[in-house]
Amino acid sequence: MSARDRLRELKALGVRISMDDFGTGYSSLASLQDLPLDILKIDKLFVDHVAEDPRRTAFAQAIIRMGKTLGLGLIAEGVETAEQAERLQSLGCRFAQGFYFSRPVPAEEIQRMLHASHAMRLAGGRWSQVEAGDRPRLRVLGETA
Repeated sequence: MSARDRLRELKALGVRISMDDFGTGYSSLASLQDLPLDILKIDKLFVDHVAEDPRRTAFAQAIIRMGKTLGLGLIAEGVETAEQAERLQSLGCRFAQGFYFSRPVPAEEIQRMLHASHAMRLAGGRWSQVEAGDRPRLRVLGETA
């Protein structure tokens, strides 16, 4: 049985399939046609300098548009600055991960972070930045038009 067939079996069971590091290595355009994907994780290579380099912005924008056209979720990897987060949001990427949001934390900290994030979302708020001395928080980039 092929890897593609195994992934289809997993998807039939309700597992969501994500392609990590999209745009580099083995994550090619051809695989988008063959694999039952739900989410593309945009590689950090396309996130670095996205705020100041028009060429990087163009690549990120193309990946985001293609993912949306294919009905895939998108997550930008390696976001390290507010400017990167803002540019990706303006391009239509709603989810991101990286040191800008949080450094790695112990597993037991994740539950507290998820509860705090859920409470903030229920209250309709949004953290604009982490203040000095604050504990890390999970964040979702704001909605875009």
